[in-house]
Amino acid sequence: MSTKETKVVDQDYAAMPVPRFARRRFLTMFMIMLGFTFFSASMWTGQQLGDSLDLSGFVGALLLGGVILGAYTGALAYVGAKTGLSLDLLAQHSFGAKGSWLPSALISLTQIGWFGVGVAMFALPVAKLIDPNNTWLPYLLVAVAGVCMMGSAFFGIKAMTIVSYISVPLIAVLGITAMAMAIEGGGVPLAEKFAEHQGMSVITGAGLVIGSFVSGGTATPNFARFGRSARQAVIVTLIAFFLGNSLMFCFGAVSGVYVGGNDIFEVMIALNLTAFAILVLGLNIWTTNDNALYSAGLGLANITKFPKKPMVLLSGVLGTVTAIWLYNNFVGWLNILNCTLPPVGAILVLGYFCHKEEYEQWDVIKQQVNWFAIAGVILGAVVANLVSWGIASINGMVVACLCYLIGEAVGKAKKG
Repeated sequence: MSTKETKVVDQDYAAMPVPRFARRRFLTMFMIMLGFTFFSASMWTGQQLGDSLDLSGFVGALLLGGVILGAYTGALAYVGAKTGLSLDLLAQHSFGAKGSWLPSALISLTQIGWFGVGVAMFALPVAKLIDPNNTWLPYLLVAVAGVCMMGSAFFGIKAMTIVSYISVPLIAVLGITAMAMAIEGGGVPLAEKFAEHQGMSVITGAGLVIGSFVSGGTATPNFARFGRSARQAVIVTLIAFFLGNSLMFCFGAVSGVYVGGNDIFEVMIALNLTAFAILVLGLNIWTTNDNALYSAGLGLANITKFPKKPMVLLSGVLGTVTAIWLYNNFVGWLNILNCTLPPVGAILVLGYFCHKEEYEQWDVIKQQVNWFAIAGVILGAVVANLVSWGIASINGMVVACLCYLIGEAVGKAKKG
């Protein structure tokens, strides 16, 4: 198949590296990645941080957590842009052709789950605002939001770019304006408001910062592979993850200390900016949800070998139909599943740096299952969920890396 034919058939390059002619400029990559980090559930974490830390502790947690999360996603961005491969194609090298089904299944399950939760996060508060006694309105809004968010993911990176170019500036400007208005009209300086709520350590707060988006961050190669260079992809990812996440945490914290909510939506409602509140809430969730669905579609395509687009539709339908149930019953389980993904990302990066030469022949996979990589994810997830000391995500990554390196040593010993 020629390059021209490939471009027409699949502009998202789900089953091959992104060719050089299809790579994107800095601003486009920045908008995509920043929109990805505009994750409404991160505001829940922001409220928790605002309720439990003073202002200096809040800033310290953001800085420490942001640096660690940035290092993790930056490393994944480097590997994604350097190889042009998606998370799932990278996993074929480090986990094996069939072993890659585990990370693909984990990323698909978590992203479908968060997609559904995100749809409900839009539909439920908006329905309550419009007509709190209407029992069918939440389901109607779920359907409308699900179809819209599914649409941009279905049409791929070009449609997602358009959504990001529209949404990112609006969210940033309107959100920051509302936050500033809340602080100015609150009657109490920000430092004093934060000082009313203490009891959490900076390390614990940093762990929450990392955990809030580490599952989504694991999918970074799916988007960074469109970067024109590894350097560009890393810079874009570092800036986007630090700025985007920090902004969401600030929105949640300010909402919590000034209006008792966990979302900039509630701040805007309190300021009588209802139309802007609905707009920002919808766009904020959309920019993350289409990225989540895109990653889920790539993951299912790797497992089933069906094209990405029908897998995106399947993921979107599942997430939309179960949205309210997921919101009410599954958030706790999603947080547990989040701990399985940092070990995946750590092994993807380690696998690349241990075997760079193999990635030049991207379609030659030398093993079916790397059991040490599989064990790394399982043991890493167990440690991350059960060990209370330190930061859960880092604990899981350390265990996963050790398992993978043991496998490397065993492999070399057999060859020797």
